[in-house]
Amino acid sequence: MTETSPAPHPPRTTAQLLAELREKLELAKEPGGEKAVAKREKKGIPSARARIHALLDPGSFLEIGALAKTPGDPDALYGDGVVTGHGTINGRPVGVFSHDQTVFQGSVGEMFGRKVARLMEWVAMVGCPIIGINDSAGARIQDTATSLAWYAELGRRHELLRGLVPEISLIFGKCAGGAVYSPIQTDLVVAVRDQGYMFVTGPDVIKDVTGEDVSLDELGGADAQARYGNIHQVVDSEAAAFQYVRDYLSFLPGNTFDDPPIVNPGLEPEVTPHDLELDAIVPDADNQAYDMMEILLRIFDDGDVFQVGEQSGPAIITAFARVDGRPVGIIANQPMYMSGAIDNEASDKAARFVRFCDSFNTPIVFVVDTPGFMPGVQQEKGGIIKRGGRFLNAVVEADVPKVTITIRKSYGGAYAVMGSKQLTADFNFAWPTARIAVIGAEGAAQLLVKRFPDPTAPEVQKIRADFIEGYNTSLATPWIAAERGFIDGVIEPHETRLLLRRCMHILRDKQINRVQRKHGLTPI
Repeated sequence: MTETSPAPHPPRTTAQLLAELREKLELAKEPGGEKAVAKREKKGIPSARARIHALLDPGSFLEIGALAKTPGDPDALYGDGVVTGHGTINGRPVGVFSHDQTVFQGSVGEMFGRKVARLMEWVAMVGCPIIGINDSAGARIQDTATSLAWYAELGRRHELLRGLVPEISLIFGKCAGGAVYSPIQTDLVVAVRDQGYMFVTGPDVIKDVTGEDVSLDELGGADAQARYGNIHQVVDSEAAAFQYVRDYLSFLPGNTFDDPPIVNPGLEPEVTPHDLELDAIVPDADNQAYDMMEILLRIFDDGDVFQVGEQSGPAIITAFARVDGRPVGIIANQPMYMSGAIDNEASDKAARFVRFCDSFNTPIVFVVDTPGFMPGVQQEKGGIIKRGGRFLNAVVEADVPKVTITIRKSYGGAYAVMGSKQLTADFNFAWPTARIAVIGAEGAAQLLVKRFPDPTAPEVQKIRADFIEGYNTSLATPWIAAERGFIDGVIEPHETRLLLRRCMHILRDKQINRVQRKHGLTPI
């Protein structure tokens, strides 16, 4: 008897294959199923794709890897916990990924890692920013070493992108353990208040291991981490976070070899009433504070100053603005906070911002009013020597155009780091209100009266008062610095905006050839 082979299955029709594709794509839209969607909706958070669509230009998102899932796992879900793809913001290309809470809580698995790694390769290839929307449980416990390996691999790829293209992280949920090390390597971290959290170790584990009691908000809340310098901007909603990112990117090139957008060049070519207001903006009393933002809004285009890192180190303002339509970075002292004295947090914030501007060829404008580095035991213990050294190192290392305007106080070591000519600033100007000296009049007078047996005696106090008046009249002035060439000129305040425009035009083709070496060493 001859054995017959089973009849072959008839080939499936195109219609059947299309139906199967549509079924899989529909499943991939919400791979976690109805129960996971209900859980997400109960939390009141949007889907991973909805977040991407809210960030990007309408209709620009092209998803990559929607049907990816962990091989060999019968319980694997489409997408593997992350949505990745390409799109545009203000018509310019970006890469974007968004954690999907409905798939293994957005934790990192093998295909998750492969998808994000491929996206990172693509942004390096085309030279465009990458934006990560973080809302993940972290490492996938059931994937053991695979999850850890992909965390490490993505960390390596961040280093390859750093300084090549802008990297941005949005923190929309808990970002714990190994999950913090990806966003902290990016250039900008934005978190939503009462929604975004960052910490290496959670409150419960800390309590078990060290016995310390700490609340979730105090440990990893967005405002707390902003004060610690780990988050650059805290906003009140996801919509505000997306708008902040769009505005931020408008000041930047797509990559270090590209040029940034030019916006409204040539506006207000003559002195305006707002310029003239600068002539009376600095208080006559040396110890009276004023808001530096009032000056910045008048000396840059369109009254548009975009702050970065506002909540950490508030004694220094770091921001983007435009001069004649072209973006610049601002490093400015804020007399409203500690009189503008530079502390540890302000030093770190300024050093980081200077290095970022230099990486993306953004000129820097220093606007100076500082009594010096912040004195104090805690500052010394916190490493103000080393951290101030990092700020100094960053300024010298930056070879972009640098212009300095001294408004009022410029004392001690702070004179050096705030864009002095000796630290390679290209142009230095001062207002007539500037006081450039080793130490302020009050500090110098204090050293003087210490020599008397009774510093509180009326005649000694008279000597002190006369000394302060003479010091401020003859020594702490801009004239000596101008006579010795340490500043290029003393200008009327209302000339500042148009002078910055002329300086930046002159410096547009600035080039520096440095001695070749592997890399410089930063005080760490």
